[in-house]
Amino acid sequence: MATAKKAAKKSAKKPAKKPAKKPAKKPAAKKAPAKKAPAKKPAAKKSTAKRKPNAAFMKPMTPSSTLAAVIGATPMPRTDVTKKIWDYIKKNKLQDSINKRLINADEKLRSVFGGKKQVSMFEMTKLVSNHLK
Repeated sequence: MATAKKAAKKSAKKPAKKPAKKPAKKPAAKKAPAKKAPAKKPAAKKSTAKRKPNAAFMKPMTPSSTLAAVIGATPMPRTDVTKKIWDYIKKNKLQDSINKRLINADEKLRSVFGGKKQVSMFEMTKLVSNHLK
């Protein structure tokens, strides 16, 4: 009986507990699968030999008559054509003084550049390729 009285006193003193509200759980963020490291390739041996030039660049090309007035009429590879044009530009000081990427054309180069007075160095190679056969 004593235990019944104690139990009654405990229940009388303490009001019934309400279950505490737990904050809503956010769904766990999905992690991206771990990336595997690529397999290591064996180190390539460094060769002391020079690189072989591309055969397409080394094929002799014949310049047109307008381009021949600047670089000469003999057939030569594209690489030599570009070198000769740059030699001509530097010899005659045709590079723009402010923006070195621009080339100011004189009468000979203007016919090669399709009548343009000023051409960028990147556009120049495209225009010169039209004069090679």
